[in-house]
Amino acid sequence: MKIVLGLGNPRAEYEKTRHNAGALALQYAARKFKFSDWESAKKYESLASEGKIGDEKFLFLLPQTFMNNSGKAARGLNPKNLSVIHDDIDLPLGSMKISFGRGSGGHNGVESIIRAVKTREFARIRIGVAPKKKPEHKKMPDFLTSQFRADELRKLAPVFKKIAASLECIAQEGPERAMNRFN
Repeated sequence: MKIVLGLGNPRAEYEKTRHNAGALALQYAARKFKFSDWESAKKYESLASEGKIGDEKFLFLLPQTFMNNSGKAARGLNPKNLSVIHDDIDLPLGSMKISFGRGSGGHNGVESIIRAVKTREFARIRIGVAPKKKPEHKKMPDFLTSQFRADELRKLAPVFKKIAASLECIAQEGPERAMNRFN
């Protein structure tokens, strides 16, 4: 079974924030592939939804910890079957990139997962959230936890479709092939 974590912060106030881009993308994919309703999965400290993409079974997880503790959802998971979808301030809004076996790039949620699974050897689907002019470092937390504007959400819609297509590719051909095809 393949497992995909969509990173974000719990609570309604964070629902449509930049830091929740990964969770938003995974919720889109769950609707597209007609996965089960989201239910509490205490073992993973997450909401979980299950289904199939092609012939491959998937478990989608939305960690219910705050971003910096996302690794709690990944404890005990086989990183070979793991993909993580998350925001990336170094990519322009409306873009995405798939990577495999890389460091956290300063993303605390990804760093938490690396510590939990004790390796970098898992797929990451990175969603660009950077504006034309990146905020100063000290203003970054406020920027990442601010709400997307309506025009920004419209820019993300095609990215979410592309992410769903990349999950199909991961199901059929693996993350390395998806990297070659979607980057």
